[in-house]
Formats: sequence, structure tokens, C-alpha cells
Amino acid sequence: MSTTTMRAVQITEPGAPFSVTRVDVPEPGPGQVRVRVHACGVCGGDAIARFGLLGVRLPRIPGHEVAGVVDAVGAGVTGWQPGRRVGVGWHGGHCFTCEFCRRGDFVNCEQRAIVGVSYDGGYAEYLIAPQAALARVPEQLTFEEAAPLMCAGVTTYNALRNSGARPGDTVAVHGLGGLGHLGVQYADKMGFRVVAVNRGRDKESLARDLGADDYVDSDAGSAGEALAKLGGAQVILGTVGVAAAQADIAQGLRPNGRLLVIAADHDHQPIPVSGDLLVFGRREVAGWYSGHAQDSQDAMDFAALTGVRPLVQTFPLESAEEAFQSMGRARFRNVLTV
Repeated sequence: MSTTTMRAVQITEPGAPFSVTRVDVPEPGPGQVRVRVHACGVCGGDAIARFGLLGVRLPRIPGHEVAGVVDAVGAGVTGWQPGRRVGVGWHGGHCFTCEFCRRGDFVNCEQRAIVGVSYDGGYAEYLIAPQAALARVPEQLTFEEAAPLMCAGVTTYNALRNSGARPGDTVAVHGLGGLGHLGVQYADKMGFRVVAVNRGRDKESLARDLGADDYVDSDAGSAGEALAKLGGAQVILGTVGVAAAQADIAQGLRPNGRLLVIAADHDHQPIPVSGDLLVFGRREVAGWYSGHAQDSQDAMDFAALTGVRPLVQTFPLESAEEAFQSMGRARFRNVLTV
């Protein structure tokens, strides 16, 4: 390598702005891969490291929507060679030996790692990750397109394909942000009747362009009641992490329907859903958590096959603070290019 240091964005103390610095280029250990980062998505989950949550040790390099190229491999690495296009997502590895791993339920590993929290992430020129955390990036996707699919993409895709909905069923996507705009596309390509739900009418045209068949304006009254008038949803993909809004949209479930929550504000507020709503009609409120590396690879392969693409705005690595602060205004995913 031509240099022993690299550019990186670090969090040095809880709540402090991101700072660009130079740190040593890490060397891969046994079973590890070094990735030359080309793009890294900016996600709300990066706030975990920024504010020192979940026991993260600072300083830390955040970033868990990583796309790049294998640069070097450690001893014992099989299946990954320098030059391979790869992604690294939220799920940063598992132990293989706990009860859940032994059942193949890797995302519930008792010692699961989170990229950018458990170890340094992709707001840098290089990233070290265990080989189990890597997914292959299809040639049809640019690095900027692949990066958001490593978290927002796999979460929406994996939730929908495990939701129990069948082609032709009505699926409502609650919220048209970074998660929701991908959820609408994935739901459409899976053959569902898609109802997009969002505040106001400014995103209606785009929602329909992305594949929505119907649209509900949640500012015009109860979104759940409006959804019920459209016949109700077999599945509601909940990308709005607000308990009151989640409780309201649940009223739009058909009998045997399921509200699948994939976003939360982490404020521990309960979702106040009526017991009668659940009992009479056998409705469910459940959660879905991301996915492991093969799930991410499946999400990217499906996107490459069907034309699902994130809508991205790119920023240089040095503008990480601006990209983080403008997440709420993005249409729809901010991506750092490295």
C-alpha cells in the first residue's frame, strides 16, 4: 500500500459533531477481510454511535451501509479474494455457537456485532469485517446504489418476503422516507397491491411512479380508517417509528392482517393498540430486524433483477456532518463517497 494512514470520520465523545481525521489503516486478522470503501450510506442508526448508545466504545468510526472492494484478506479466509465487489451492512457478524446460531438464526445471535458500533464502520477509506459479514454486490448496481441496500434495503425486502403476504394481497407502506421508498418498490415488484401512506400529498406522484397503486394522506384524518375504506391491508410495513401513528395505522388491517414494525424512535413508548382490534380479526403487531449478509445479498440480487433502486444524494466523506444533519430532508438516502 502507498500509505499507512487513511481518512476517517470519528466520533470522539457522545453528541459531538463528526470530525474528519487520519488514522492507521487497519490490518485484517484471521478470518477478517479489509474492504476499500467506495460508498457508505448515512442512516438514522448511525445516531447510536454518535450519542454513545448501546455501550459503544469511543472513539468510533460509524457507518453500516458499506459498499466497496476487497482489498486484503486475513489467514483462513475462504471465498473472498481481492478485487471482489462487496457490501457490509448492519449485521456485522455472529458467534456460530450460541443456541440461536446453532439454529441458523444468526440475526438473534447472543453475541451479534453491529457494524459501526461493535467495531469501526464505513465512514472511512478502509473497513475491517469478519468474512461472515460480507455480501456480494451485483455488477448491475453502482456502489452508491448498493450501499443503502445493506440496511434500508435488506430491512424492507426481508420483512416483506417473510411477512406472509402473497402476490395480489394488499400491502400498505407507512412512510415514504429512506425505508419507505424502497418498501414501495420491493412490494410492487413482489406482486402486491401497494398502498403508500404518508403525510400530505407532495409525495403522491413519486409514490405512484415507484409502484404504489393507491395513496393515503395521513394528514387528512385517520390513516388507518382511510386504509380500511380501501379494503384494508394484509400487511402494513411500518417505517414510521412513532407509537401513536403505528397504533392508528393498525386500524387499517384486514382480519388475519399483520402490522410489521421495522422502525422505532428508541424512546420505549408502547404502541397503544386495542386488544379488541387484535382479538376480533386475529390481527397481529410484530417487529422485524434487518437481516444477515446472505439476506443483504438476496436484497441486492432482487433489486438488480427487478430494477429496484434507492434514490440517493451523494456527499464527499468530508461532508459527513452535513449529510447526517440533512437526513430528514433527503430524497431519500444520503450516501458518502470515499
